[in-house]
Amino acid sequence: MKPFRVVSLFSGAMGLDLGLEETGKFELIAAVEKEKSFCDTIRKNQAAGRLPKQLRVYEADVSLLDPETILRDCGLKRGDIDLLVGGPPCQSFSTAGRRGSVQDPRGTLLWDFLRFVEGLNPRFFLMENVRGVLSAALRHRQLAQRPDRGGSVLDEDELAGSVVRLFADDLQRIEGGPYHMDCFEVNAVNYGAPQLRERALFIGNRYNAVIDFPNPTHGPVAGSQVVDLFGGPGLEPWRTLGDAIGHLNDPGDVIMDFSPRKKEFLSLVPPGSNWRSLPEDAQRESMGKAWFAKGGRSGWWRRLNFDLPCPTLVTMPNHASTSLCHPTETRALTLKEYAAIQEFPADWEICGTASQQYAQVGNAVPVRLGAVAGTVIARKLQELQSREWKPFGKAPESYRVIYVQSHVRTRQWFKKGQTFVWDDGGENGHAVYERPQTLRRVSTL
Repeated sequence: MKPFRVVSLFSGAMGLDLGLEETGKFELIAAVEKEKSFCDTIRKNQAAGRLPKQLRVYEADVSLLDPETILRDCGLKRGDIDLLVGGPPCQSFSTAGRRGSVQDPRGTLLWDFLRFVEGLNPRFFLMENVRGVLSAALRHRQLAQRPDRGGSVLDEDELAGSVVRLFADDLQRIEGGPYHMDCFEVNAVNYGAPQLRERALFIGNRYNAVIDFPNPTHGPVAGSQVVDLFGGPGLEPWRTLGDAIGHLNDPGDVIMDFSPRKKEFLSLVPPGSNWRSLPEDAQRESMGKAWFAKGGRSGWWRRLNFDLPCPTLVTMPNHASTSLCHPTETRALTLKEYAAIQEFPADWEICGTASQQYAQVGNAVPVRLGAVAGTVIARKLQELQSREWKPFGKAPESYRVIYVQSHVRTRQWFKKGQTFVWDDGGENGHAVYERPQTLRRVSTL
C-alpha cells in the first residue's frame, strides 16, 4: 500500500513528523515553517537523506500562505491530502505563564490551522497543543476581577473552554465538512517517552469515524512492581532520564549553561532535590519574592535524578526557577541530551544559535507521541481505504474530550516540614503520591 500523504504546518524541528514517519505508513510531502533556523534544520537533514527528497519546504508564515499554493506545487487537488498535522504556537494558552488566550495574536494561529483544513480538505487532521488550550477562554479576565472576588458574572467568551468550543463550532461550518473531532489529554511518559509532557491532541476526520486513543503502555513503579493503573496486561515501567542519557559518553558541546552565581547555589543541592535543600538564608537570597509563594516552586534550583522520568523540557534549561541541572554534574542539560530525551534520531542535526537549537528541541512534540498518534490514525485510514472511503454511518452527535491520565505526579518534594530527596537506587517510598482517582474520563463539547 502506498504511504499516506502528509502536509505539516508549524513544523519546527519535526518531532511530530518524525514520529509519523517512524510508523512506516506516512510520507511527508510538504512542510511549512516560519523560522529560518528551523527551516535550515529541515533542509540539512533532507540533504543528508534523513527526509524524503521530494519534500517541499516552505519558509513562510502560515497566516500568509495560501493552501492552494501547496496543492498546485505538489500536483494535487483539494481532498487528496490524507493527513494535515501541526502544532500552532501555544504560549498564549499555557497555564505556566500569563494566559492571554486569543487576545494574544498567536492564538489566532489555531484558526490558520483551521483555514488549511478547509483549503486542503484532508481526510484526517492532527493538531497538537498544550493541555491548557482545552481550558482557555477567548477573553481572559484577571483573577482579581472574577465573580469570587466581587466581580460581575463571566461573559460566555470568558468561560473556561470557550476557545475550543468556538474552534469546534467553526470546524462544523467549513466547506468540505462536516468534520468529526476527538480531543485527547495525554502524557508522553505513559507511552514510553522518558519525559513528563502533557499534551492535547485533536484528531479530526470527514468520515464520521470515532477515534480512540490507546490506554497507557507504561506506568509508575512502586517498590519492585509496576503500578497498573488501567488494569491492562503487561504495563512496562516508565522510562527514565537515566534510560535516555545514561549511555551518552559524550554529552556534546552545545549548552546553555548556568552562570557561576547559579552554580554556587546548585552545587549545594544533592541529586533529586531542589531549593529546599539550601540553607534558609540562601533560599531567601536566591529566590526573592518567589520564596514567599505558596506553590509552583519545585523547579527552583532543581537537580534532576536518573531514576525518574525527566520533567517537561523547556526552551531554556538554565533558568533558576525551571532549572534542569544534570544529576551528577553542576551544569544544565546539553542540547544532545535534550534531543535524546525527546527521542530524536541520534544523527539528527539541529541548526542555528544555541538558543534557537534549544527552542527547536524544547518545543518539539516527543517523537514517541507522534508515533503513537500516527499508528492510531494510520489504522483508521487503512480501514477506510478498504471500505473505498465510504463514511461510517451518520455523524456523531458531539465532539468528545477524552482525558487519559495526563496529569502525572511522580513524587513529593516537601510535606509537613520535611524535605524529600529522591535517591537514585533507593526505595523512596515515603515520597510517592497515592494512585490517581481519575484514570480515563470522557466529556463532550
